[in-house]
Formats: sequence, C-alpha cells, structure tokens
Amino acid sequence: MIEDGRTARQLFEALRTAPARRRFGFGRRAALVNIDLQCAYTQPAHYPTAYESDPAQIAHVNTLAELCRGRGFPVVWTHVAYLASGEDCGVWGTRSDGPDALQNIKEGSPRAALDPRCDRRAGDVLINKRMASAFFETNLRSLLQFHRIDTLVVTGGSTSGCVRATVVDGLSCGFRVIVPQEAVADRHETPHYANLYDMAVKYADVLPVAEVLAGLTAMPGD
Repeated sequence: MIEDGRTARQLFEALRTAPARRRFGFGRRAALVNIDLQCAYTQPAHYPTAYESDPAQIAHVNTLAELCRGRGFPVVWTHVAYLASGEDCGVWGTRSDGPDALQNIKEGSPRAALDPRCDRRAGDVLINKRMASAFFETNLRSLLQFHRIDTLVVTGGSTSGCVRATVVDGLSCGFRVIVPQEAVADRHETPHYANLYDMAVKYADVLPVAEVLAGLTAMPGD
C-alpha cells in the first residue's frame, strides 16, 4: 500500500491534473440518472441524514436534465421509499431502527419525496429503488436498452454509496459512465473525494459539469 500523506481531495485533484488512463468518452446516446435527490438526503437543515457538497448541485442537475430532454435522451430520477413494515429494506435495514433509519423512509412520506428544487418533468422516469444501485431489481437496464443508450451520466448522492454502486453496475452492464463532479454529494469530504478518485481511476469519467454539458451536446444522438 502506497502512503504519501496526501488527503483524498489532494489525490483526486492530482489525478485530474495528470490522468492515469484515457477516458471512456461519450458514445452516441446518453441517459441522465439522478440518484436519490430526495428530501431525506438533500435538506441538511431538516434531516440529519442529508448532506451537501456543492450548493449548486441541484441547479446543475436541472441544467443537465434540460439539455438531455432537448436531445431526446431519457431523464431518470430514483428515490428510496419502503413499505410501512420496512421489510423491503431487507438486511440493509437491520443495523438501526431509529426515526431516521433507512427502512423508516416510508412510501409517500416527506423524506421520500424528491427535493422541490428538482425540475422533474412529466416525461421523466421515476424509479423507486430499494438497494444502493439503481440497477438492482429495477427496470433501469431494460429502459436503457429500449432507448439504445450507451452512455450514462450519473448525479445525486451519496458519492460513496448509491452513486458509486450505480456507477460500478453501469460499467459492469457495458455502459460508458460519466460523473459530473459538482452534481454529486456526500456527507464528509474524505469519502466524497476518495470515491471520486476511485471512480475516476477505475469506473467512470469524472468531469466538470461544463465538460459534461459540452459532451452531451456533441453526441450524435442517433
């Protein structure tokens, strides 16, 4: 194991300056997958489970969504919400059972609702996922195949949890994966940047939002 004393943020910034590998790049058709931008995770003033890395995160997501709709690319929003019993949270919900525990984010509750700042439109897709990855036991993969998607742009939170899980599964399913840096968030700086670093090295192109917008605009779309 290499030990050089740099923080996770410093490691990520150094990687951005001198990438270790070539990019996966943008393909022909993209989908925007926004992970769990729901009140339980986006409103730190109201919920102890929430976090914020960039105050403009949701504004960036809305800009990406508007561009994707204009190109005819699918826009997908995921959220976690469980039955009154919490049983569909499975073993994941056995570690705690307080009022803010995962399995107590109930269907129809304020914590399960998308943040009102999210500009979700009628033609967008809403997926209720129950585990970390947006691919696990959902129809996301078949939806992407129907739309002939080869590139995923993944936003939301948390960087070290559901975003990373979705990114890894996306790559495993054969998609090019793009992560707009300012459009993902986590509770603490170290796991946020450690996972940006790890995804950039292995699983995705981690790029500034401006580069992602340019990349989406330049895609053939056919």
